[in-house]
Amino acid sequence: MSWGTELWDQFDSLDKHTQWGIDFLERYAKFVKERIEIEQNYAKQLRNLVKKYCPKRSSKDEEPRFTSCIAFFNILNELNDYAGQREVVAEEMAHRVYGELMRYAHDLKTERKMHLQEGRKAQQYLDMCWKQMDNSKKKFERECREAEKAQQSYERLDNDTNATKADVEKAKQQLNLRTHMADENKNEYAAQLQNFNGEQHKHFYVVIPQIYKQLQEMDERRTIKLSECYRGFADSERKVIPIISKCLEGMILAAKSVDERRDSQMVVDSFKSGFEPPGDFPFEDYSQHIYRTISDGTISASKQDSGKVDAKTTVGKAKGKLWLFGKKPKGPAVEDFSHLPPEQRRKKLQQRIDELNRELQKESDQKDALNKMKDVYEKNPQMGDPGSLQPKLAETMNNIDRLRMEIHKNEAWLSEVEGKTGGRGDRRHSSDINHLVTQGRESPEGSYTDDANQEVRGPPQQHSHHSEFDDEFEDDDPLPAIGHCKAIYPFDGHNEGTLAMKEGEVLYIIEEDKGDGWTRARRQNGEEGYVPTSYIDVTLEKNSKGS
Repeated sequence: MSWGTELWDQFDSLDKHTQWGIDFLERYAKFVKERIEIEQNYAKQLRNLVKKYCPKRSSKDEEPRFTSCIAFFNILNELNDYAGQREVVAEEMAHRVYGELMRYAHDLKTERKMHLQEGRKAQQYLDMCWKQMDNSKKKFERECREAEKAQQSYERLDNDTNATKADVEKAKQQLNLRTHMADENKNEYAAQLQNFNGEQHKHFYVVIPQIYKQLQEMDERRTIKLSECYRGFADSERKVIPIISKCLEGMILAAKSVDERRDSQMVVDSFKSGFEPPGDFPFEDYSQHIYRTISDGTISASKQDSGKVDAKTTVGKAKGKLWLFGKKPKGPAVEDFSHLPPEQRRKKLQQRIDELNRELQKESDQKDALNKMKDVYEKNPQMGDPGSLQPKLAETMNNIDRLRMEIHKNEAWLSEVEGKTGGRGDRRHSSDINHLVTQGRESPEGSYTDDANQEVRGPPQQHSHHSEFDDEFEDDDPLPAIGHCKAIYPFDGHNEGTLAMKEGEVLYIIEEDKGDGWTRARRQNGEEGYVPTSYIDVTLEKNSKGS
């Protein structure tokens, strides 16, 4: 099937059809362009969505810790990768489909224009040949009529007896001239007719079929190009399906990684204070003065009054500690984190110790590297001056000493907290009298005092109200030594009730640490006071009992 043989007389129709094919190609290219814009906008909106909900981590404390938060963060990462694949689809379509279509449409327009111009030229040439043949035909026809007239005139004059011989000869010459001209026009007409028939046969059997064949091939190539673009349009999407599937699988794995038990444990670890629930309030007997008899002595009355004062004081102090279940007192953050509950303070101190150890390791590695470099310089002076490394070595050593001091200080605070939290359960089973006495020094660092708006670091406080325990402590003989200790670090002992000591000094232990981080000690000269438990190395006697 060929357009040249089947559609030899449909030049205008083929002109319209090829123009429609190019218009359809451009319309499909416009469709692809709009699809690319949709993909680009979709990817952009997805990235903006991820950016909007992605956590802004300005510090380590704000990093997502809960499994549900981590899973959501992973889903956002997968969604960001998915948006990237949508951008890949848009780029592939723009390069492989849209760009190719636009280039091909331009080439197609140029080729179509050339073929149509060739067809029009062939048609114009055939029309010119027809006009020449028609002109020769008309001229031949005209000469034949003139020859017939000349013959009729000659025959009339020849039959007329009155005509002169000269008129007859003249008419005869005119007839011969017209007959000769008619023969010449006849020959020319025959030649033009033969030429036109040849050109017309060539036009309809050679030139036009060739031009229409080229137009047909062009239109078929356009159809094939559309088929390839359709396939490329689909392949652009199909290529990213494996990666998109991985993104979706990552989202499913993130959903499966959510662990409600672990999140619950994190809540406990984050907010656990380390305190024990408050103990029972003692009974305050306000009816004692009703049943008091005259036989009661002054001492017993004074004891009852003293007990009453202690009870009120205890109640007031107990109320001051009820902030555990209400609002936490606000105060400035201190270096030892004493403003935090014991459990949170222990975690903060442990984190700081780990960070300091890492810094210490870096400084130690730097010191080793400097020493090696110094040895190389000493063996090969031409490579450098060993003395130039001395300032850097001194700075590194100072940093190491500073970090070690910081580590020892924080480890002391950590031991203090761990000793406090470890012994707090035993303290709850002490007698009510001792409970009243120790209410004022609940924590060794004085973090939670009677005044909820103040935080003071110091040793156990001495109360102005004398309890029965204080009376016994003042009236009885000095407590016996239950062991001895050696000071690991110096302690200035500026606060009231504390005992200053020097590093390496040996003291007697007269009262063990009750979980508040302080140990009661005595010098050989009889001076007594509290020292930090973490600052001493304690050795207790095997047969001794604590106070």
